[in-house]
Amino acid sequence: MPLVVAHAAVVQRNQIVDPVEPEIVQDLAPTGTLRAALNFGNTVLAQKDAATAEAEGVSIELARALGRRLETPVELVPFDAAGKMFAALKTGTWDIAFLATDPARATEIAFTAPYVLIEGTYLVRADSRLKAVEDVDREGVRVAVGRNAAYDLYLTRTLKHAQVIRAPSPSAAVELFLADKLEAVAGVRQPLLAAAKGNPSLRVMDGRFMAIEQAMGMPKGRDAGARYLCGFVEEMKASGFVADALRRNGQGDAIVAPPSPRQ
Repeated sequence: MPLVVAHAAVVQRNQIVDPVEPEIVQDLAPTGTLRAALNFGNTVLAQKDAATAEAEGVSIELARALGRRLETPVELVPFDAAGKMFAALKTGTWDIAFLATDPARATEIAFTAPYVLIEGTYLVRADSRLKAVEDVDREGVRVAVGRNAAYDLYLTRTLKHAQVIRAPSPSAAVELFLADKLEAVAGVRQPLLAAAKGNPSLRVMDGRFMAIEQAMGMPKGRDAGARYLCGFVEEMKASGFVADALRRNGQGDAIVAPPSPRQ
């Protein structure tokens, strides 16, 4: 998408936005290109158009909006699981990322406040004795998860009796649940609903075991860029940009996170 510049300021969503200070641009796009890590394993955030295979979703729209602010090109760096995205931090392949906040990740990533709240829940068989979220944490229950997903990290800390069984990605976790006849698979509600659609032998539980806070993040130590990114997310929520992007991409049931008290 071409950049539109008016009087040395970027025009965005019918507003004039002042040019971003060079120090901030250097923090956010040190190579001159904003490299944005995307998790296509979470369809609330990122999808591919069935006809064109073009990337779309709220995280893609936010990345491109930030690129316009910085007046830098945007490179989309795709992953099929957030855990793989976090592991890639050590290789320096991305500058910003769209993933859930978690204390284990926050040791290396400077997170913004969340921009979207989604539910972590379970997919089980329709005739399962597990009726409610609270029923899952019992002896003999095996729960498939995508390795190092936010809900894997959370359930690893909180489940006392059930066994967590890890797969390479969220979609692989569903396959593992089905193939090995596990008792449950944990994940984001919307993809689990898609997995159960049209299959009366499966059901997604009502309720949730966690609210997953989806945020933007960047490597720690680039403080000017991190402060700017926090303000950018708050503006995108307050302006309606996030809500509009969710609706445009068929995710209108996702909840826009409230304003952050930090701002």
